[in-house]
Amino acid sequence: MAIRLYKAYTPGTRHRTVSTFNEITRDKAEKSLLVKNQCRQGHNNRGIITSRYKGGGHKKRYRKIDFKRNKINIKAIVKTIEYDPNRNARIALLHYIDGEKRYILHPRSLNIGSQIISGPSAPIEIGNALPLSSIPLGTAVHNIELRPKKGGQIVRAAGTYAQIVAKEGKFVTLKLPSSEVRIIHNQCYATIGQIGNIDACNISIGKAGRNRWLGKKPRVRGVVMNPIDHPHGGGEGRSPIGRPHPVTPWGKPALGMKTRNNKKYSNRYILRHRK
Repeated sequence: MAIRLYKAYTPGTRHRTVSTFNEITRDKAEKSLLVKNQCRQGHNNRGIITSRYKGGGHKKRYRKIDFKRNKINIKAIVKTIEYDPNRNARIALLHYIDGEKRYILHPRSLNIGSQIISGPSAPIEIGNALPLSSIPLGTAVHNIELRPKKGGQIVRAAGTYAQIVAKEGKFVTLKLPSSEVRIIHNQCYATIGQIGNIDACNISIGKAGRNRWLGKKPRVRGVVMNPIDHPHGGGEGRSPIGRPHPVTPWGKPALGMKTRNNKKYSNRYILRHRK
């Protein structure tokens, strides 16, 4: 993937960068794999805002992605590489030899016409899905299951991969992109390779309106609010927050405070926490 730069002929293009979309081979999605995407824009079933600063955005439909990779020992051919508005990674359309079509996350260096397969005896090649017990040490993997047959839940963003560093008994030790080291059951499936579109993190939005297209509303600083709206609010002019440390709108410590529950059941599987 490459990034396209703009000349500064308007303020919005001075620092704007976009993807060149060179890897995209098809403009229209597969109709059989599209479903309606009901956007609640941060509201719950009662209409109450539960996630602030969401709303608007371009209309889009959801592409059904095969995170489970449960068609065992059935070969598939990569037909197209497409854009997905719901994620920063690209998706690849697979045509299985039994006639079924499915989308998967597009791994880096997986080309049109390549054959991929899932199963314990699949070769160690980019795009193939295997149990962690069948993958050699040091291999880069993505779309990793946390429970067998549940489907990939972690390492699904553009340019990310995890590395297998050890195996012991029924568990495999993985180093995740966040630098966290954790153990996962060896019967959980993972896909070989790194996810494509590795320059997604280098794209500069360039103007506020582009974020509105993505459904993101402006964030308001607490210090400019009224005291009833935020603990940092109030005062005359540009006043400080008036507290020893910053807090959230609900009074909990912010900026660096760990929020993970110390009694969370999965803490036993984490050997080294993320930084």
